[in-house]
Amino acid sequence: MKRSALAIHGGAGTIIKSLMTSELENEYLNGLRKALEVGWSILEKGGNALDTVEATVVELENFPLFNAGKGSVFTHSGKNEMDASIMDGGKLQAGAVAFVKNIKNPIKLARLVMERTDHILLGGEGANEFAKEMKAEHEPDDYFYTEHRYQQLQEAIEYDRVQLDHGSKPMGTVGAVACDSEGNIAAATSTGGMTNKKFGRIGDTPMIGSGTYADNATCAVSCTGHGEYFMIGATAYDVAARMKYQGIGIEQAAMDSIKYLTKIGGEGGLIAVDARGNITMPFNSEGMYRGSTEGGEFVVEIYR
Repeated sequence: MKRSALAIHGGAGTIIKSLMTSELENEYLNGLRKALEVGWSILEKGGNALDTVEATVVELENFPLFNAGKGSVFTHSGKNEMDASIMDGGKLQAGAVAFVKNIKNPIKLARLVMERTDHILLGGEGANEFAKEMKAEHEPDDYFYTEHRYQQLQEAIEYDRVQLDHGSKPMGTVGAVACDSEGNIAAATSTGGMTNKKFGRIGDTPMIGSGTYADNATCAVSCTGHGEYFMIGATAYDVAARMKYQGIGIEQAAMDSIKYLTKIGGEGGLIAVDARGNITMPFNSEGMYRGSTEGGEFVVEIYR
């Protein structure tokens, strides 16, 4: 039986309840809930999965506490460089962008790459040039400035380290997966990368098969965590491959993929949905900002 379903994440890592104020915790939970409301409003009106994940991730990109869009972390040079990807499981089409600057919603640009070019991934100056051609919404540097991100950069520079997001070992990314009433599924992922990153580093987020994947025959997946390990494990596709070749369900496949990620030294989590609306959200870190809805009931969580 096919049923509409939506799941989201806002990053995973060392998220300890005792170190979180109730005010900040509520801000995060409200941000997750608002994103679910935006996505579900599309699904409940018979909208498609692709529009749903795009709109949901736009909402997460606009929320300053998550490491994507407005809340993106700073590079070593004090800039914001963002990555995003989106995939349509019905058409097996995908689009992605890497280290784009001043783009308000990188996930919208990723969809334009999918629909308006013959390519899948555009990066750097070429991607920014494409954004101007497509009249993608731009914002000045000040729009992306948040004080807590700037302080993260100063701390990282002081200790000469590159770091992810939340807490001491955080994994900052946002993402959404959805199944619509027709049984079509889609996935979208967006990130601001790593604080104090250098040399144009790119993680798993814009890599189809690593951070994002969708195929109606198996599942839609969006990952969050230490990107290098998700690339080595081809984690997003790994979930789909386990379903396809082992004939197992989505929950077991996703859990096995996280177990393999742990084996190779990676940390983080993923959200996944199949064409029947089954959702799973495994992770091996202390916490993962996450939420889901099936039948209009919203559940948002942070800790294990």
